[in-house]
Amino acid sequence: MILEYDTLQLELDQELKNILNYWSGNTLDKKYGGFVGRIDSENIVVPNASKGVILNTRILWSFSAASNYLKNSEYRAICNRSYQYLKDFFKDKVYGGVFWELNYKGEPINKRKQVYAQSFAIYALSEYYILTKDEEAKNWAIELFNLIEKHARDYRANGYIEAFNEDWTSIKDMRLSTKDMNASKTMNTHLHILEAYTRLLSIYNSENVKNALKNLIELIQQKFLNRKYNYDLFFNDNWDLQSNIISYGHDIETAWLVIDAARAVGDKKLIKETESTAIKVADVFLNEGIDNEGAVINEKNVSTNELDTDRHWWPQMEALVGLNYVYKLTNNPKYLEVSLKIWEFTKTHLIDTKHGEWYFRVDKNGEVYSQEDKVSMWKAPYHTSRACMLVQNSK
Repeated sequence: MILEYDTLQLELDQELKNILNYWSGNTLDKKYGGFVGRIDSENIVVPNASKGVILNTRILWSFSAASNYLKNSEYRAICNRSYQYLKDFFKDKVYGGVFWELNYKGEPINKRKQVYAQSFAIYALSEYYILTKDEEAKNWAIELFNLIEKHARDYRANGYIEAFNEDWTSIKDMRLSTKDMNASKTMNTHLHILEAYTRLLSIYNSENVKNALKNLIELIQQKFLNRKYNYDLFFNDNWDLQSNIISYGHDIETAWLVIDAARAVGDKKLIKETESTAIKVADVFLNEGIDNEGAVINEKNVSTNELDTDRHWWPQMEALVGLNYVYKLTNNPKYLEVSLKIWEFTKTHLIDTKHGEWYFRVDKNGEVYSQEDKVSMWKAPYHTSRACMLVQNSK
């Protein structure tokens, strides 16, 4: 088992290089700057595609984190390119924050302030600062933290409001995507604020950041974690549950990110609590979220018990990280055993060994959804590269 897991780690080391080489070789927009907005499943660039801030911040994070991990300057130019494009085109120089979407020329076409996006900008800028020690990037990350705390934090009922207009006034449609519920407080956004504040705290040892992060840990433990050890997804302002959906990828991702946050805060009670929670979440995840082929399925409707059995690319990799964390807490080899099965499924069905990169998702029969893109607003190298690095770091 351990020898097989060593092989998995070696393969992830190679896959990290494959991912970085694909993105550095295929996604640079040499005509309009930055990175192309879409590449389809056949590896063909979609002309004049719009450019989303999530894709661009995740590119900056991925290449900065990889540069820090590899301890070399091979991808430094891509990091600088990504940072410069974010600063020149996505940054709102009037109201602060980052725009949601630009056209292919870099002109804003959706100026809404999605708090999820501000969080990813903090996450990326913090990682870029670790690489470059660029004080401008650090100050921008701090500025975004202050904007979120000023405009999005609900000081009455606690938590963070999902989205705003360009000028940070209230907006009716807060959805992150068309697939999401229009809810004012979501687990996904709170999770990624937590992730961003965890990284920000590593470069900016501020009591304000530390207190905000501690509050987020407690919110996730007390509001989003339910009695069955899944995380509920959508709430209104007053924390009334609005949804009956479980996302297995988010369950296992949250379990390890909250541990990281507790360790960053340095609260022994929270560390113990989040580690205990992660074990319970992982066990429920193994019981409910893994199919017969060893793949992570997408979602479950709790009311009807209906399963979405599609296998998306990113939950497979979040599972490798989360199960690795729990293995290190318990020394129970069952978590490694499942990880090996997930990785075998991933190699067989999700990685495109012919053209490079990963397919977005496959169905229960392993058939690729050809309408889904290799590169898009929501398809970036972040989940995959991060898992390759974190599982490697567990040696």
